[in-house]
Amino acid sequence: MTLTEADVLVDVTVGAGDGWIGEIPAGARLRVVDLYGNQAVDTLFFDAHDHANRYSAVDTVREQGAVYLTTGSVLLSVDLDPLATIVDDTCGRHDTLGGACAQESNVVRYGEHTRHQHACRTTFVRQAMEWGRGLDKRDLTHNVNFFMNVPLTPEGGLTFEDGVSAAGKHIELRAERDLLVLVSNCPQLNNPCNGYDPTPVRLVGWAR
Repeated sequence: MTLTEADVLVDVTVGAGDGWIGEIPAGARLRVVDLYGNQAVDTLFFDAHDHANRYSAVDTVREQGAVYLTTGSVLLSVDLDPLATIVDDTCGRHDTLGGACAQESNVVRYGEHTRHQHACRTTFVRQAMEWGRGLDKRDLTHNVNFFMNVPLTPEGGLTFEDGVSAAGKHIELRAERDLLVLVSNCPQLNNPCNGYDPTPVRLVGWAR
């Protein structure tokens, strides 16, 4: 991928447990790179001009007839508008059922001693507040977990397992409308979604 300086919209390394928020215009690309492997990247998508028209995992899974996301998957909004399409995926599959970790869910799953550990929900709220353009906690609903391995059990439950990604794997999306993207580079330490060792990821966005 050869880009000129004029092409690049964003090129940032997001540290373990940190976040990023920004707009990606319609037609542009956003690539998420798993720099060290085995890292979960929780991501929210919104119509940049109508934050209430946000990503819907339910509608996306139903319309594509598959529970995992990969090349060709179209991320749909609650109004059934295409938000983004996955155009390249070197990992193979991505979760959109497991949700984002929160301090409350950590306590339920892993015990009271985890109550004050950092979580994706905390990162989402902080980034939304710093953005300061009409996004608040009520807008933080369904998310995609890029690179995260969440197998379904025969009974219909979910398990959090060791990742299927590796260093340098990436996923690339094409914005189908002007997007607001909110990322939490997951800090989870209590299950193997990050290999018990959260690491940085890279976000690269460019115009087409």
